[in-house]
Amino acid sequence: MLSVPSAAPSKGQTSVQLLAEAPRRLGFSGVVELAPLPGNKRQKRSTQRQDRLQIAAQATPITRFSIPAPNKSEGQLFDDGEEVLQCPSIRDRLTPRDSPFRKHRNFGGGFVSDDDKVALSSMKFASHSSAGATCANLGMIGSGLSRTMDGEEDVSADEVCVPLPPWAMRAGAREKVYFDPRHCQAAIVTCGGLCPGLNDVVQGIVKKLEDYGVPEGNIHGIKYGFRGFYDRRHKPVILNSKVVDSIQLQGGTILGTSRGGADIKEIVKRIDMWGLDMVFVVGGNGGNAGANAIQVECAKQDVACCVVGIPKSIDNDILLIDKTFGFDTAVEEAQRALLAAKVEASSAFSGIGLVKLMGRSSGFIAMQASMASGVVDVCLIPEVPFSLDGEMGLYAYVRTLLDHKGHAVICVAEGAGQQILAKGEKETDQSGNPVLKDVGVWMRDLLKKQFKEADIKYIDPSYLIRSISTISNDRIYCKILAHNAVHSAFAGYTGCTMGLVNTHYVMLPIPTVIQDARRVDPHGKQWNRLRASIGQPTFEGPQMTD
Repeated sequence: MLSVPSAAPSKGQTSVQLLAEAPRRLGFSGVVELAPLPGNKRQKRSTQRQDRLQIAAQATPITRFSIPAPNKSEGQLFDDGEEVLQCPSIRDRLTPRDSPFRKHRNFGGGFVSDDDKVALSSMKFASHSSAGATCANLGMIGSGLSRTMDGEEDVSADEVCVPLPPWAMRAGAREKVYFDPRHCQAAIVTCGGLCPGLNDVVQGIVKKLEDYGVPEGNIHGIKYGFRGFYDRRHKPVILNSKVVDSIQLQGGTILGTSRGGADIKEIVKRIDMWGLDMVFVVGGNGGNAGANAIQVECAKQDVACCVVGIPKSIDNDILLIDKTFGFDTAVEEAQRALLAAKVEASSAFSGIGLVKLMGRSSGFIAMQASMASGVVDVCLIPEVPFSLDGEMGLYAYVRTLLDHKGHAVICVAEGAGQQILAKGEKETDQSGNPVLKDVGVWMRDLLKKQFKEADIKYIDPSYLIRSISTISNDRIYCKILAHNAVHSAFAGYTGCTMGLVNTHYVMLPIPTVIQDARRVDPHGKQWNRLRASIGQPTFEGPQMTD
């Protein structure tokens, strides 16, 4: 029998949930039962709010990871005592004050505490050989890629996992804020490629800033990415509720966007000159890396500005986060192309429908759209190498499909097959991303040569998907991410990005999530489910040679 002192429930947490979480706080897992109480003590117990738990004798300690960290003066990300992924803050330079939402308790929803935590791992695996025991599910970060002896990426190598603390900081409105909304100056910038939901996020940030009481004229929209801070051709625009009204119904971004590097010192110079208190960066790995560089330079230049990221990636390739905004919309729209390919292929003699979808280094869209549509016979993604020739190659399997079904539908992610297609060439774009060869056109031409009698229809819906407005799930998700970004900035946090982890909203330090791209695990449950669903074999055999 073990007695546990009571604790006040956090926002959105019931007493029952609090009781269920107590064993984790004590470092145990196992069967939890409420201790029986004599009838004459029930009333006393309800007034004293004492929680008594009985924990099974066979309970075992939860696995925890401790990482030696540098001193906080050197930029420590982790709190030694609590083992939490800590986000930097500039609270020591600001004055705390009551939130303007106190008068109505944040619209009746209450407040989040700085001591609230979200578990980075929702499962405890018996061993690393258990299905789904990947870096992310073990509460770690890692890369599915390693390097071969000649410096090339080896996509078949095992993941290299780096342990993380078990907890992340919970996102949400705090009872204390560190900026006076009446004098607050904020800026919003969108970076990188288009993605459904950009306008939703911009609108959500503007409206929440106004909810806090930021006056009209103090919310600035930076035009065409980071360069809009200092490019005299593109002046910032004033944003307010009227300007952003109904923009969620259109695709793209009303602020414009761009790729490529930026002059970080010039950006920080403008932040200081304009007196900006908070900057919201809506971008992917590159955009968040830029946000982190701005935050670091602000610290060097002694500029008190909170820089907060909202992770944008249509490929769903941001580390640790359950999903990025726009991904569900992309999967939904991608199915239209796959269904069209199915109709074309099945309506022709020896028909082959080939669809290329987004996914530079991560095949989540191709995998999920193939699973959802139920019409795909072959799915090719960057994480899983494939061979064309030989008895176990792609050609042989497509021939089998044509012989038995009369048609085939192939879905290929844009980053698939680059180990064959690129032939050692290495080019990068302005953002530093590898320039990919067009696997769709390449695959179409190869199939035409290999299956001369086949009627091949090639569909590339990439830009159609990127430019549409969001579906309802993404629209709600964008609003919540935007609101949490504003809450985090008003709470004095900087150098952090928002995200959903194990279905809870968190703040994550940007350096943690930009170390690598999140990738499909070739040995994981998601890829396994797709292969089992469509019967796709492993394409092994000699590589194609000219």
